[in-house]
Amino acid sequence: MEQPGQYRQFYIRKIITEVPDTRSFELAPADGFPVEYKPGQFLTFVFFKAGGEEVRRSYSISSAPSLNEPLRITVKRIANGEYSRWLIDKAKEGDMLLVAGISGFFTLPPFMIPGKPIVFFAAGSGITPVYALIKTILHQHADVPVFLIYSNTAPETTIFYKELKLLENEFNERFRIHFLFSTAADLSAARLNAGFIERFLTQFGTEKNSTPGFYLCGPFDYMRMITIVLQGRGILPANIRKELFQVEKPAKRPSPPDKEPHHITIQTNNDTWQFSTEYPVTILQAAKALGIPLPYSCESGQCGACAATCIQGKVWMWHNDVLLDEEIANGRVLTCTGYPVGGDVVLKYDA
Repeated sequence: MEQPGQYRQFYIRKIITEVPDTRSFELAPADGFPVEYKPGQFLTFVFFKAGGEEVRRSYSISSAPSLNEPLRITVKRIANGEYSRWLIDKAKEGDMLLVAGISGFFTLPPFMIPGKPIVFFAAGSGITPVYALIKTILHQHADVPVFLIYSNTAPETTIFYKELKLLENEFNERFRIHFLFSTAADLSAARLNAGFIERFLTQFGTEKNSTPGFYLCGPFDYMRMITIVLQGRGILPANIRKELFQVEKPAKRPSPPDKEPHHITIQTNNDTWQFSTEYPVTILQAAKALGIPLPYSCESGQCGACAATCIQGKVWMWHNDVLLDEEIANGRVLTCTGYPVGGDVVLKYDA
């Protein structure tokens, strides 16, 4: 992870049209130094409006570092997405992009259990980080079965359709894909629903190592439906990873149990910052107001770009769609939705 405030310039080395309205951008760092990342993570880009206001947008990485592929993001043109439209319509090879950092928790576990299946649910451009994860598992973990349920409009608009079919043919003994196309005449093959998921899950046993790990990437309602079905089947939250592309602002913002001001210390390898904050100003909001360059992107607890480790005190988060219970127990917190409670807090950002 880049240290807070250490922006890097990347130039566009190559542009590839995947399907209409979707392009992949091969990127290279202008400074020539290596880029470290995990499959499933994303890059946070910094853009500036005409008046100088800073705007951040995150785009998932579709390349797999263990395969020595060039760093690549894949971007779909969004109708009201000012920066996705600029990338698709105007960006050209050689253009420079400013990157605030690489982050994300939509990654593989540090230890893959032999024989334990991994099931991916993806919709539309949600395949982007999933594609990187699938390639990594297939090439690096020969004893892990992989399943993909991938929802789209039609084959011709399906990102990485040909590449996925090639992978399925190459790894036919342990990689299975079920495509769902909304334009299909057969309605049972058109859209994902609870019945389909229930039937799909019957093939897996109840033993610990036969219960799959699940990865979900797509629109909010799509992932909510899948999550409800999985949890109804007894799948623990720790076995469900989610990556939300379209940020949904939570309808209700709860208040912390402690609204008093508390002192915050932020530590990195190179700097230390100190300030105070109190409700309703989050830790990230207070840092931004003081010009402290902390990493962030969505500002709503749904991407994980702002995550830090709490090494002293306690941080209460009003929303979290990213961190698992185990990660929270290990001190990971989101500064964009976090408030200090019960006393002063020390947060650390590791390189």
